[in-house]
This record gives sequence, C-alpha cells and structure tokens, in this order.
Amino acid sequence: MKQPRIPALVAVLAGVVLVTSCSKSGGDAAPAASTTIKIGEFASLTGKEAAFGQSSHKGTQLAIDELNAGGGLLGKQIEFISEDNRSTPGESATIAKKLITRDKVVALLGEVASGRSLEAAPIAQASQVPMISPSSTNPKVTETGDYIFRVCFIDPFQGKLLAEFAKRTLKAQKVAIFADVSAPYSVGLAQYFREPFVANGGQVVSEQKYTGGDKDFSAQLTAIKSQKPDAIIVPGYYTDAGLIVRQARQLGIKVPMFGGDGWEAPELLQIAGAEALAGTYYSTHFSSESTEPLAQKFVAAYKAKYNGETPDAMAALGYDSAMVLADAIKRAGTTEGPKVREALAATSNFPGATGATTLDAKRDASKPAVIITVKDGKFQYVETIAP
Repeated sequence: MKQPRIPALVAVLAGVVLVTSCSKSGGDAAPAASTTIKIGEFASLTGKEAAFGQSSHKGTQLAIDELNAGGGLLGKQIEFISEDNRSTPGESATIAKKLITRDKVVALLGEVASGRSLEAAPIAQASQVPMISPSSTNPKVTETGDYIFRVCFIDPFQGKLLAEFAKRTLKAQKVAIFADVSAPYSVGLAQYFREPFVANGGQVVSEQKYTGGDKDFSAQLTAIKSQKPDAIIVPGYYTDAGLIVRQARQLGIKVPMFGGDGWEAPELLQIAGAEALAGTYYSTHFSSESTEPLAQKFVAAYKAKYNGETPDAMAALGYDSAMVLADAIKRAGTTEGPKVREALAATSNFPGATGATTLDAKRDASKPAVIITVKDGKFQYVETIAP
C-alpha cells in the first residue's frame, strides 16, 4: 500500500525544487530595474570654502529641478545625491567611493576647488564613471584621465589674461606675487601668471608664500611693501584673499591688488570690507550683468528659486555642469559610463548660462573670462576677455 506514494512524493519534491530553482535563477538574472537615474555631487557645503560649494550646489540643484520638471532623462526622474566634503582634504576621495560603489551613481559633479577634484578624479577614472568639474581650473584635473571633464576655462588662459590685464589696464611693470603653497590652484595660477608677465617685459619684484588658513600675513606683506610693486597678485581663495587685502590696507599698501576666480564669493566683501577692496580686481567665469538671453534666463530662474539671491560664477557653472551632463546622457541614449563618456567628449557649442560649451581633446572648455571690481561696496563688471 505504501509503494504508490513514493512516485507521488518524488514528483512533489521535484516540483518544489523546480519552482525554487526558477525563482532563484530569475532573481539573479533580472534584478529590479532602477526607477531613477542617480547623479552624485561632492561639494564644500560647509567648512573653509563653503561659499564656493553652496553656490555651485544651488546652481546644480536648479538644473536638476528644471530637468525633472521637464520629464527627467530617458523617461526617468533624476535622483540627485549630494555629499558635503566639509572643505576637508581627503574627504572628496571617500565620498567619491561611496557615491560610486554604494549609491551606484552614473556620473559625478564636482568640485569647485582643484585640489579636491584631484582627489576624486582617479576614483571616477578607475570606475569608468564620468566626472564633470564645474570650476576646477588647474590643468592637472582633466589630465587624470579620459572620464574627467570640466565646463570652465583653465589656468594657463586665466594666468595669461591676468598678466595682460596687469600691464594693459593696471599699467603695472613691477608686480609682487603672494601665493598659497598648500593649494594646487594657487601654485599653478601663480606660475601661469608669472611666465607671460615676465616674457612681456614685466618684473616680479617679490614672491611671498602663505598656507591656506593662516591669519597673520603682516611679515610677508611688509616684505612686499619694501619692494614697492605697482600691483600685487594674490592667486588664492576668497577666505585668505579677503584677510590679505584687509591687512595690506592696514599696513598702508595702496596699490591695486588682484586675483583669479578663487576670489569669487559674496563673503569676500564681509571678510575684507568694502573700503579695503577699492582698487581690487579678479577674473571669473560669469557676470550676472551679462545681457546674453540664456544668462538672463538663468539669473531670473535662480532669483526666483532662492529668494532674490543673485547668482555668482560658481552657481552658473554648477548649473551648466548638470545641463552638459544631461545633454550627453540624452545623446548617448543610455547611462552606461563608456557611452556617456563618448557623448561628453563630443560636446560642441552647447548653450548655457556661461556661454557656449565646446569640450576639446583634453576635455577642457574654451570660455571667455570676465573681470570684476568692487566699487561702492558692490561687485561690478569691468570687461570680458575672450580666449
């Protein structure tokens, strides 16, 4: 009586095994597809250079919001994952690893500071995840590899235009250089200024150094003052440049002082004071006074989103970095790293807030620069200098 039950039991067990095997195989072979496209950002939202990161982040967030309102990318909404590196050395590398391995982002946006971009770039390159810096100007950033891009001009151009500006507009024949030895951006920009300035007959009468975060610059400024320069270039970040300008004026140094896009921050006025900043200039990527239609459209949208706040160059470049990435993903028709990389490399004449973006063979953007001064306690546009 027990014999007939054996085949039946075997059949039942076989069925259970078959169903279990099919379910397991199906789960491994076809994981649930993501319902969003994840894009990561690493930025200095707090810490010493927080003004940079916050401006860039606001511009990027505006772009993401506009893209999602317009239907997203490839039929999916963008999931924007932003991480704060706290302006801390080494933190950007940790964040890049987390965004790529844990969050599975398809691309990285960041950073403003060249040093922090250089920390994350090797990780993005090794992972074949495209990375776009909005405003890191040191040439070494994109030299990391073919997955690293930027939407801003680079320091050889910025240094040369500042050298020409010093001679043409400031009528300076003798210049002092005061650079931050701890920042690749500052060291590089000092070099790219010095070479064309000297080649064009200028003289560097003093070259002083400081370390980012220093508070007392009196010894170096006194040494500079003794050499009687016609002007002083401070190729550093606004946090230090503001203090340097203020202390220079307190020491009776009245000559023009100038720098690069590292000066770009509303906090510069707060740190140095409007009176001290009279007779100072800096080069940057964008002016809210631009009459270009796309620039004005961006300014209006930014003000509407952020309670009337006027965007600076970092905000405009953050916006453009996200829009250039979105355009590449659309043209690639996929979020696969190699194909997005190819589409980014082919970016040509893409219209944005800071002008048309064309990425060259080195993945750098050829863009005009603007000169800004401070007058009556306000930042004012002086001129545009084309590449």
